[in-house]
Amino acid sequence: MTLIRPSRPEDVARITAIYAHHVRHGTGTFETDPPTEEDMAARRQDVLSKNLPYLVAEKDGDVLGFAYCNWFKPRPAYRFSAEDSIYIDDKARGQRVGTELLSALVAASEKAGIRKLIAVIGDSANLGSINLHRAQGFGHVGVLKDCGWKFDKWLDVVLMERELGAGSSTSPA
Repeated sequence: MTLIRPSRPEDVARITAIYAHHVRHGTGTFETDPPTEEDMAARRQDVLSKNLPYLVAEKDGDVLGFAYCNWFKPRPAYRFSAEDSIYIDDKARGQRVGTELLSALVAASEKAGIRKLIAVIGDSANLGSINLHRAQGFGHVGVLKDCGWKFDKWLDVVLMERELGAGSSTSPA
């Protein structure tokens, strides 16, 4: 059984390894050089310092994936909108780890006061991520054509969104 839980400092090595694989081999992230463990630890701490969720999926003591959200933009008016990120170890594909992680992230984000969760998906051919988000209630907003260059080709960015809680129907305060 897969356990979804808040990340811990000792998870950073596995988080870094999973992400490094996606940086080196995937188009879901537009980073081209894998960050170090120290970089990933600092990024994790930044998320947690904002009281936002940073989750991992664990099975038999092994971290199989991670998901978190961070402010969509740094300006104060965006403080109720967050961008989600989710990465799964290749060995966990097809095991519903992404579904479980994203579902838990949506719930934790809503609990943290987020009203809009935004997916900024690298590569319009990234059907796994697009379909995962669609299945979790995200709607298509648009495509930024040819705005990333990785692996010697132009890549699109797909934008999706999901309202949480009362969404924009009420004041957040």
